[in-house]
Amino acid sequence: MSTVLETEEHKALRAAVAALGKRFGRDYSTGPARKGEHPRELWEEAGKLGYLGVNLPEEYGGGGGGMAELSIVLEELGAAGSPLLMMVVSPAICGTVIARFGTEAQKQAWLPGLSDGSLTMSFGITEPDAGSNSHRITTTARRDGEEWVLSGRKVFISGVDISDATLIVGRTEDAKSGSLKPCLFIVPRDAPGFSRTRIDMELQAAEKQFELVLDDVRLPAGALVGEEADTGLLQLFAGLNPERIMGAAFSIGMGRYAVERAVEYAKTRTVWKGAPIGAHQAIAHPLAQAHIELELSRLMMQKAAKLYDDGDDTGAGEAANMAKYAAAEACVRAVDQAVHTLGGNGLTREYGLASLITAARVSRVAPVSREMILNYVSHQTLGLPKSY
Repeated sequence: MSTVLETEEHKALRAAVAALGKRFGRDYSTGPARKGEHPRELWEEAGKLGYLGVNLPEEYGGGGGGMAELSIVLEELGAAGSPLLMMVVSPAICGTVIARFGTEAQKQAWLPGLSDGSLTMSFGITEPDAGSNSHRITTTARRDGEEWVLSGRKVFISGVDISDATLIVGRTEDAKSGSLKPCLFIVPRDAPGFSRTRIDMELQAAEKQFELVLDDVRLPAGALVGEEADTGLLQLFAGLNPERIMGAAFSIGMGRYAVERAVEYAKTRTVWKGAPIGAHQAIAHPLAQAHIELELSRLMMQKAAKLYDDGDDTGAGEAANMAKYAAAEACVRAVDQAVHTLGGNGLTREYGLASLITAARVSRVAPVSREMILNYVSHQTLGLPKSY
């Protein structure tokens, strides 16, 4: 794998995280003892080594890096077969928002724990009737004296059962114009009126999905991220760009894992005349194509991370969406080709590929669908009329 665009520090980080991932591997994340459980040991080890908070400020216990470093961590863990989905949410979205916009008290309270993994935070934006249209968010926040009162519902929120709090996206109740005026709140998991119901998903994953109900949840003034509710829109997009970058890293890691398993198999599996099946172009060429597409996706992800870390939110928004789109498409094709290469063996538990079929397909839908990305690029990049 070429890393010519990476610094020596990045190469060292990649190698170190790869070594950690291999110590746990695919068996750890899919074995009977781990099925349905949060990979606590790996999470704690990654936090102890400083990998979970590599993007967060040094003064609050982080590594002082950015999305370039954090995306390397997630990609390499995924390539080893042990991706950590909550990295997309806890340090990337929530940690970034608090680091950039939080009050000093919020930074002191949350960033050290998010950095070392002792605290975890979920992110709540999706609603039953809003979906990809964040302008239709109906979760409301109103002032009542010195407190905020939140009411609303959220769906498909990851990892709420293992999180100490959820960063909830609401909107001020007096937003009469219909324009999006979001505000973000830190809601502790045990806040009165804050309940969760697990969604029965066909996809088996360690990180469960939940529907949340906020029934007049009362929060202190300090629960609002930052000093003013009017900065919520900037906060929201500051979190969504890292989400897309990390989504790309997740997909690239998954795709790499699949291709590497298929290549190993194709080098040793013999059927005709003693030659391994990898000697046949019908096997070799699709795997080479999958590898190329994953490498191209990484380039766009690296561009997005660089733009974001340099403070170019507009440029990062375009690149992050493109990276997420490209990585998801590459991942789906890589997993499909890997399973096809192994034939019936590709559907056995022994090779750890079958479960990736559904997981890879999800990458086209979450955290944003490919159609919404195409809408973004056609409208924002190409200047075509808006279709929605």
